[in-house]
Amino acid sequence: MKDAAYWIEKLEMEKHPEGGWFRETYRSDEHIAADNLPGRYTSDHCFSTTIYFLLKEEEQSVFHRLKSDETWHFYTGTSVLRISIISREGELSHFLLGPNPDYDEVFQVLAPKNHWFAAELTNSEGYALIGCTVAPGFEYADFEMASRENLIQQFPQHERLIQKLAKR
Repeated sequence: MKDAAYWIEKLEMEKHPEGGWFRETYRSDEHIAADNLPGRYTSDHCFSTTIYFLLKEEEQSVFHRLKSDETWHFYTGTSVLRISIISREGELSHFLLGPNPDYDEVFQVLAPKNHWFAAELTNSEGYALIGCTVAPGFEYADFEMASRENLIQQFPQHERLIQKLAKR
């Protein structure tokens, strides 16, 4: 099996602000006018975007949220991803993104719009290569990284997890 360094180089990935590595692989050339999108969007958006995303060793995808739904797809790796999602009402869900349904792993996980979500490896010495699809397409203006302090104030029942998976 290839290692994380191989995929980072082969796929020409760069560091992602939320943690890990990424490369955009698709951005639709068709757009939806802002007037035809829900009010949470302030600009035109392409129909869809996709990226490769990789977490390795001690890296995490820290708590963040988007204005669009995002689907995560498992490709390969020596670890499974544990994705934690906190709904607007504070309900916490965990999903294992990986290749083995006999161990409750799934190939796809949906992170719903406006929900806080984060990901970490189940094997801290491994890596996971995945893909992410966002529709309407991803724009940095729609991306919000959680403040640890603010997220704990909003969801004190999840303080331990937030301490672990949110930036200061």
